[in-house]
Amino acid sequence: MRRPLLYLDVDGPLNPYAAQPERRPQGYTTIRATLRPGRPLRVWLHPGHGAALLELPYELCWATTWMGEANRWIAPVVGLPELPYVDFGRGLFAERPDGVHWKTEALVAHAAGRPFAWVDDEQSAADAAYVARHHPAPALLHHVDPRVGLRTEDFEALGRFAAGLTAP
Repeated sequence: MRRPLLYLDVDGPLNPYAAQPERRPQGYTTIRATLRPGRPLRVWLHPGHGAALLELPYELCWATTWMGEANRWIAPVVGLPELPYVDFGRGLFAERPDGVHWKTEALVAHAAGRPFAWVDDEQSAADAAYVARHHPAPALLHHVDPRVGLRTEDFEALGRFAAGLTAP
């Protein structure tokens, strides 16, 4: 049996961008990423997050506006190998009238019926309802507070969900 997918957002879960702007969270390092010409983007990353994510029984996949750039800027700092990513293409930031997040439909399609967990700071009840209607396998939409990023309790919740998939 294939392991479930773990879709990872960068900004919020890995980069607690909403933390107090003058105070880098404890244990985090700062990088300046230049994704587009112009001013570099300040990003806070925790070097231990990669090892903690790799210990979970999932196949990891980026689900972020960074798309493939997450492998260049984020993965090396947090200690992850190059990961596949969901290519949101023209769907990037496309608002929907039903309130479903612009990532949700693409993630359900990418999962193709496989169980998955999605770590993000922007899911809503509309996303959970969409996934329940359109995805036949178990799914966990795990919200992470963008002021604090991933914490021990988040890793524990992800572990419990994965363990529940294999329980008799």
